[in-house]
Amino acid sequence: MQLKINNLIQQCQKYLHTDLKDKLSQAKISVQLCALALAFALVASGVIILFRLLLHWLNLFTQTQEWDFTGNFGDWRVLLPLFGALLIWIVAILGSKRYKRMGIAYVMQRMKLHYGKIPLQSAPGQFFQALFALATNFSVGKEGPAIHLGAVSASVMAEKFKLPDNSVRIMCASGIAAGIAATFNAPLAAVIFVFEVILREYKVHYFFPIMLSAICGAFSSQLAFGNVHEFEQIGIIHIPLSQYPILAICGLIIGCLAALFNHTLLQVTARGQKWPLLIRLLLAGAITTLVGLFLPQALGSGDMAINHAISQHPSLLLLFGLLIGKMIATIAAIGLGIPGGIIGPLFGIGALIGAILSVVSAFFFPSITPYVGLYTVMGMTAMMGVCLSAPLAALVALLEMTNNASIIFPSMFVTIPAFLIAHQAFNTQSLFYRQLDIMGLEYKVSSLKLGLQKTGVRAVMDRRFVIVKDNNELLLEVLKRAEGRSVLMQNNRGTMEMLQLELQPLPEMSTLTRHPIQGLPDTCTLLEVYEILAVDRRGEVFIYQDSIDNVVGVISWTMLQRELTAGQI
Repeated sequence: MQLKINNLIQQCQKYLHTDLKDKLSQAKISVQLCALALAFALVASGVIILFRLLLHWLNLFTQTQEWDFTGNFGDWRVLLPLFGALLIWIVAILGSKRYKRMGIAYVMQRMKLHYGKIPLQSAPGQFFQALFALATNFSVGKEGPAIHLGAVSASVMAEKFKLPDNSVRIMCASGIAAGIAATFNAPLAAVIFVFEVILREYKVHYFFPIMLSAICGAFSSQLAFGNVHEFEQIGIIHIPLSQYPILAICGLIIGCLAALFNHTLLQVTARGQKWPLLIRLLLAGAITTLVGLFLPQALGSGDMAINHAISQHPSLLLLFGLLIGKMIATIAAIGLGIPGGIIGPLFGIGALIGAILSVVSAFFFPSITPYVGLYTVMGMTAMMGVCLSAPLAALVALLEMTNNASIIFPSMFVTIPAFLIAHQAFNTQSLFYRQLDIMGLEYKVSSLKLGLQKTGVRAVMDRRFVIVKDNNELLLEVLKRAEGRSVLMQNNRGTMEMLQLELQPLPEMSTLTRHPIQGLPDTCTLLEVYEILAVDRRGEVFIYQDSIDNVVGVISWTMLQRELTAGQI
């Protein structure tokens, strides 16, 4: 019985070490890839649900929803942003400086250059700093920690299982989708966001793992919090076609305001990079506290601003004040380094802009009055679409979160002119990539290298090879009898050499040559092979599994060229 169990364990290990890796190394969809993404998504979803539950518990003590608009000066919660800034600073100094980077921009950079591998040590800082930021009413969103924690959860699990690097990237993207879906109960928006913002490319073998992970995240959210659509309470009425010219004008106005917001936020971010962390955090806390003294509805992720925008007969003056306060609080928090996302505040700002435009338009065209709810949703869609260069993700997110398909056509009609004027007239770019530029993080990858990242070395390597000992008398004979197989030799210094036979005019005059070759672990992709061999555009590398003595294959420059010219990359 014990013998059978040992045999079963050995077979499982063999499968994990060879067959599974061989399958995952290919840039193809597979059941194994989907199953692993689903398993890792469960872990990522669990982390996000835990984060949300802790945040909900803290909000029982710190929420500002019931504040009186004019009598806040004696409430201890006015000072919460300052307390939050100090707590964030304490968590930051307790953690390692090596792992201080966090947030969506950082995750995008790791996806581009490091296959989505994010150090586990960065997770506690992100978890607790974002938790304190959201609980103390900073104007940041929940999607920032959701994306970072989802990516860390999945990528760390993938590395623990020693999966090929090309599949680690897919696992990381799947973890992000699970995190977003578990936060907003919007699985389709999570899938679109990952493709449009994080990956910025579409591959079929990416789609199913990411979609399954998003479903897992949404299912987890529904189990824990119910099937709740966050903006379902917004009253949306189908708008007649006769009012679409007004929508186009509103789109142009929103585009200009989005460009102004982006530019100001990036300016503050650039200047704040030069200041000490404690100064930045305390300044953000002080600005948020001042805004909260007079406009408490402008604090938090954006829910209070949205609720006020869709309230019955909102005051135009108060809406303008809330808009200015919300923009200042968001720029201070995000620009000065408070950990958290930007999407929630963008929804709040967009809702306020939409409500203002509806009220102003109703002065001239009273028939617009019933469509205040639709205007707020259109403002939310356009602000997110313009600021993040993600119009499709914004549209799908609001479609799912309002649970109303009536928003599709008018939101598209508003977002298009907003996007065009912001990007054409004001050169507005995605906030995340501009933040990477400001932080000095490299993220640009050529299309060739990006293609090489998608295939693991196990999918291409030649498994027909011979390893011989360093014996000069027998090497030539072994090489002649190799029958086209690569012949490797480990010399006395422990380095691996490739043996080759240089043919001369007469067979008996053929000479033996040897040259050292480098080794790569079997988790690497063709990119690492290319970076070694492209220097001389010839040669070979050997592939090893677990330890350098366990050679499992060889890849030559000729084999790599064949993959490139075959159109597989």
